[in-house]
Amino acid sequence: MEDLVTTRLVLHPMTVEEARRVVAGTPGEKERWGPGYPTEGDVESATDFLGHCARTGNPQPFGDYEIRERESGRVIGSLGFNRPPDAEGTVTIGYGLIPAARGKGYAVEALRELLRLARERGVTRVKGDADLDNVASQRVMASAGMRYVAADERVKYYESTW
Repeated sequence: MEDLVTTRLVLHPMTVEEARRVVAGTPGEKERWGPGYPTEGDVESATDFLGHCARTGNPQPFGDYEIRERESGRVIGSLGFNRPPDAEGTVTIGYGLIPAARGKGYAVEALRELLRLARERGVTRVKGDADLDNVASQRVMASAGMRYVAADERVKYYESTW
């Protein structure tokens, strides 16, 4: 699987070895991690990715991606699909950035590219959610073109359909 490249970012498909390093908290010799990477969310996502790979093989292109700044090459976060599409063509996404990279539009840029990939690969619906108090994440999904569809006592739900 090739890297996905946007104006300012490279979305690098995570390998099993890279995911192991994220879980261990030790970058490889050529990796450049931004300050604060990996976050708890990155470790949780990499752990889930490794479990999926062990059970059914690498799900790429429906796996995890490192978010890297194009100019510096630094890893500033991650995003990806929680699982490959289900029988109805639905996937769920997640994403996160290190604190120093927030508020610069990177999450919207990365999510738009992931939505483009999903649509190109035949996905019919992408779902995402954010805690009620995580207004920034809600804005990311809305700005990337996902629409608000529901809420419960804890979470707001968004989706894109084609």
